[in-house]
Amino acid sequence: MKRTIVVGTRGSALALTQTGQVIDALRAICEEKGLPYDFEIYKIVTKGDQILDVTLSKVGGKGLFVKEIEQAMLDQTIDIAVHSMKDVPSVLPDELMLAAVPKRIDPRDVYISKNGKPLDALPKGAVVGTSSLRRACQIQELRPDVTIKPIRGNIDTRMRKLAEEDFDAIILAAAGLLRTGWEDRVHQYLEPELCLPAVGQGALGIECRADDTDVVELLQLYNDRETEWTVAAERAFLARLNGGCQVPIAAYAERRGEDIYLRGLVGRPDGSSMLRTEGVGRDPAELGKKLAEQLIAQGADRILAEFGHEVENE
Repeated sequence: MKRTIVVGTRGSALALTQTGQVIDALRAICEEKGLPYDFEIYKIVTKGDQILDVTLSKVGGKGLFVKEIEQAMLDQTIDIAVHSMKDVPSVLPDELMLAAVPKRIDPRDVYISKNGKPLDALPKGAVVGTSSLRRACQIQELRPDVTIKPIRGNIDTRMRKLAEEDFDAIILAAAGLLRTGWEDRVHQYLEPELCLPAVGQGALGIECRADDTDVVELLQLYNDRETEWTVAAERAFLARLNGGCQVPIAAYAERRGEDIYLRGLVGRPDGSSMLRTEGVGRDPAELGKKLAEQLIAQGADRILAEFGHEVENE
C-alpha cells in the first residue's frame, strides 16, 4: 500500500510554488527508486502571516513563520514541512530534524526600482522599501542619504506597493522572484560584497519528525551535501549570536575546494555601525562559531542587545 505523506506549508504563492517543486522532486525520486509514497499539501497560517501591519523586528520572537507548522508536525497532522531556510530558527525542537537541504538557488538580494534607476543613481531622500533590518543596515551604509521605509506582504503585494505608493525602490530576495517567475522585474542583483545575504537565503529546509525513519530516509535522498555544509556554517554563526531573522545579522558561506569560506556581519539598521568578519574552515559548526566569537569580541553582543537578543557568555 502507498503511504500518503502530508506536506505542511504556508499558503502564500511563493510557499505553495516551492512546496510544489519539492513534491515534484520527491515524486521523481520515488519513481526512480520504486518507493511507495504519494504526497498531499496541507496549508497552515503562521503568526508571521497574520501580522502584516508591523515590521518583523517589532513582532519579536523566533520562528514567526514556522512555529505553527512545527506544532502540526509534532501533532502528526503533517509529516514534513517545506521552509525557506532563512525563516528556520537555529535551534529546532528535539523531536524534529532538518532531513534535507536541497541545492540552493541564487542567494543574493535584488533591487527593483519604480523608474529603472540603479541604486547608486537614486536621488537624495529616495524611499527604499524593506522590512529587513539586515538589508536596511547595508543599504544605509551604501546610501546614507536615502530613506528606508518598512514594507510587508508577499511578492505581488510588494510589487503593487512599489507601483502605487511612495516607494522609489524595494529590496527582495532573488530566490523568491526566480521561483515565482518575477525575475524580469529585477533591475540589479546585489552581490554579497554590497549586501550580504540572510542566513540560509536561497535554500530550502525540509523538516520532519526525527523518529519517522521512512520519511527521513526518503528526504536524505533529496539532500545536497554542499548546500547542507554551507548553510550549516551560516546557521552555526547565527546560533552563537542567539539571533533570528528579525535582527541585523547576515552570513553567507561558499565552498572553495575542500574548504568553506564564510562571511558574517552584524550592523545597526541606520548603517552607523557595521561589524564584519570572514574566515575559512572545514568544519561548518566550528567555523560559524569562531566567526561569531570574533564579532562578539568587536561588540556585536551590544548591538544585538538593542533588539532584545542577549548573547550568552561561553
